[in-house]
Amino acid sequence: MARKRFSRKERSEFEQKLLELARVTRVVKGGRRFRFRAVVAAGNRNGKVGIGVSKGVDVSEAVRKAFNSARRNMIQVKRYNNTIACKAEAKVGSAKVLIKPAKPGRGIVAGGAVRAVVEMAGIRDIVSKSLGSANKLSVARATVKALEQVKVLSGREK
Repeated sequence: MARKRFSRKERSEFEQKLLELARVTRVVKGGRRFRFRAVVAAGNRNGKVGIGVSKGVDVSEAVRKAFNSARRNMIQVKRYNNTIACKAEAKVGSAKVLIKPAKPGRGIVAGGAVRAVVEMAGIRDIVSKSLGSANKLSVARATVKALEQVKVLSGREK
């Protein structure tokens, strides 16, 4: 009888998408110290989504810490037939995001950070417009805030 091998790295139920990776610098007496800042969108493509941001000495550490942060800051998105039930609008800083439901088969009409967040939430048909700031972290947070505001139609949640 063959024994099952367990790998050290277990598979998470959540997927992640790297939105932004930046090299940040701190100036000290001896010169410059470099670190990496990662912004990650994580979700299970079934209604749960979160945004995480973190810094680390190397890229993999920053991404891992940001993913853990995203898992801690998850929200449950109310979906209706692979889209959302009503339009919503949210503002974080100077980034403003408007999201509207779309007919089946329309797809995700959104750019950059908004697209990544709604994909991780499992929404297949949506129309969005990002106004104001193009900062990916602010736009992603505004998208999550807008998704939190979405109501569900007549108690039928999918």
